[in-house]
Amino acid sequence: MSRAALLVLADGRFPAGGHAHSGGAEAAVKAGRITGAASLEEYCRGRLHTAGLVAGAFAAAAVLGADVRELDAAADARTPSAALRGAARRLGRQLLRAARVAWPSAELDALAREFPKGAHQPVVLGTVARAAGLSAADAAYCAAYECVSGPATAVVRLLSLDPFEATGVLARLASEVDLVADRAVEAAREAVVGGAGVDALPAASAPVAEIGAEWHAGWAVRLFAS
Repeated sequence: MSRAALLVLADGRFPAGGHAHSGGAEAAVKAGRITGAASLEEYCRGRLHTAGLVAGAFAAAAVLGADVRELDAAADARTPSAALRGAARRLGRQLLRAARVAWPSAELDALAREFPKGAHQPVVLGTVARAAGLSAADAAYCAAYECVSGPATAVVRLLSLDPFEATGVLARLASEVDLVADRAVEAAREAVVGGAGVDALPAASAPVAEIGAEWHAGWAVRLFAS
């Protein structure tokens, strides 16, 4: 296992398409729910314990060898918003394109053939982590961190927030990222190793984010894709 591979995968400069997505922050800013560093922190905390937990568990389960078709169907079932399902698949497709160059493998090639329009991003992330020699915990950390780093980066552009303040938000959430990653791996092990199946993976919901995604998808002018 190369821990440096985790740094490559989690780097915001890795060309996986995340820079074009705000993790719902653009809609939250427009609705007045994010106005500065304090509200950004609360938004990211909520996202971490819902979308971040689910994404982390699915990514970890993929590393542990769960069937990707079952995982993808289960991810679909946990994403009521058509806009978010589409965004997740676009991000998965872009991540897979980049990863097949970085870590060529038959498993990634098979995933691309199975899902020509893209699998859900956490499913792809976990499969990529396997190909890169990373662990389930590494994948969970990557998923949990990017679910908060994306909105934090986006809000710097959306509100001209001081980048130091945005980074401070991420630093203050670090211990909670640890907690969520641990919970995600535990759930993935129960589902895959313990035999409980993918239906036992977390299904934490964020209805306001789902509604915001549908609202955002209808805008004529958007800075971010989602």
